[in-house]
Amino acid sequence: MNKNLSFERLILLNVPWILATLLKSDPLVSYYIAWLGSFFIFFATLTGWVKALPTDMPIASQLMRPIFSVQIIFAGYTCCTSIFYFLNELGYNNLSTVKSIFGLDSEKLYIIAQCQRYYCLGHAAFVSGMLCFMNYPIKLKYRVETRSQSDLIFHFAIICLPLSILFTKIPGLSQFSNQLISLSFIAGTLALAFAIPQKKLWYTIVSLGLYFSNFYTALTSGFKEPIIISILVLAIFLYPTYKKIVLAVFIPVIFLLFFLLPTYATTFRANAWSGDASADEASELALHAVLNSGDEIDETNWGFLVYRLSEIDMFTTFVQSTPQQIPFYKTMLMSQSLTALIPRIFWPKKPNTEAVIMERVYDAGVVNRASSVSAKPAFIVDAYLSYGGFGVWLFLFIYGAVAQSISIKAERLFGGYLLGTALIFAGLFQVFWRGLSLEFIINTVFWSYITMLIVAWLLRYKNILKPA
Repeated sequence: MNKNLSFERLILLNVPWILATLLKSDPLVSYYIAWLGSFFIFFATLTGWVKALPTDMPIASQLMRPIFSVQIIFAGYTCCTSIFYFLNELGYNNLSTVKSIFGLDSEKLYIIAQCQRYYCLGHAAFVSGMLCFMNYPIKLKYRVETRSQSDLIFHFAIICLPLSILFTKIPGLSQFSNQLISLSFIAGTLALAFAIPQKKLWYTIVSLGLYFSNFYTALTSGFKEPIIISILVLAIFLYPTYKKIVLAVFIPVIFLLFFLLPTYATTFRANAWSGDASADEASELALHAVLNSGDEIDETNWGFLVYRLSEIDMFTTFVQSTPQQIPFYKTMLMSQSLTALIPRIFWPKKPNTEAVIMERVYDAGVVNRASSVSAKPAFIVDAYLSYGGFGVWLFLFIYGAVAQSISIKAERLFGGYLLGTALIFAGLFQVFWRGLSLEFIINTVFWSYITMLIVAWLLRYKNILKPA
């Protein structure tokens, strides 16, 4: 657990939070220290300064390991995206000053800075948990007995998709359907990344079909995240073989998506979710809006950057209500999470998990009960609601430790990084990238772990995996 880990440097990851806390009387300084602190944590961990990075393969070939993928996506989204909300509160609109400094709400700025300090503390705890359990190289328990792992991954993609559809029709198995859909997407994308350089025409065509099918589903979901994830995952898998092309093409594409998707998603939802148009028609209208919106796109994008890119607006409301009006939930959220694990087939009257989560949203005044809006708290918010600052540190440390431990377990079971982390971990445990509410996180991780064990058993049964 402690191999090559510098505990002194691990402790130093908390210095930005400590400094920001000491200077909390000045919310501007405190916020910026906490916000920049996450970039310090990224630098200190991704360069191997705190603990040496795995050397069993090139960095470019292990980007799906948690220290890279989970940290960059989860911590990057959670801890670094609040800057636009903060600038908006300082009186900026599209990065242009529109409000005098004398009109600022000092109390609101103080709350924002407090939330950013929790983000910084959570980031330090999260990566500490990850580093404490990051031990490579891994002693493999099984090896892959097949001529071509790329062929195996291709067959994974082909088999998982129809199975996921079948499981939606069988009572009690819909939970596994969600895991198989995600696994099929990762397998199809990974198969495509292998098929292109290997010049396997048939595999390339089928993999492209699977990829664009998933991309179309993302495009007509009304959400921005699946679209960005689809592009990002393909870029990560292609990067080891086509480094220059990926950097030249995918980075601008992802930035362009951040610029265009707010308008697309807003228009799509307005038409599809209201029932005024089908998904295809809404998609066409949304694309037309993106291409012809002119100056309107600036306002839409700024609103997205301020209120949708980050969830700090919701966090500030929770911090203002807990513990002042509503006491800390302590073990209540964990109890609800364990209850949510029970399959509905065994408990038909089990409370609806989303409705249970929304109760604390209503109680805090984040959303009015009469509203149809769904605004579930993020994992770090639930950590705060449970035990305050200590809860943030404890829950996020466990979050990082569990993500890292599962990735290592997957590599042991599936013969290494390719099947273990790139396919199984990335396919079944994408929830670690997102930081959903505690009930959803625990439920998804639990059933994904069960799915992982079942898949490992099936591969051993078929003699694809054999003792190392």
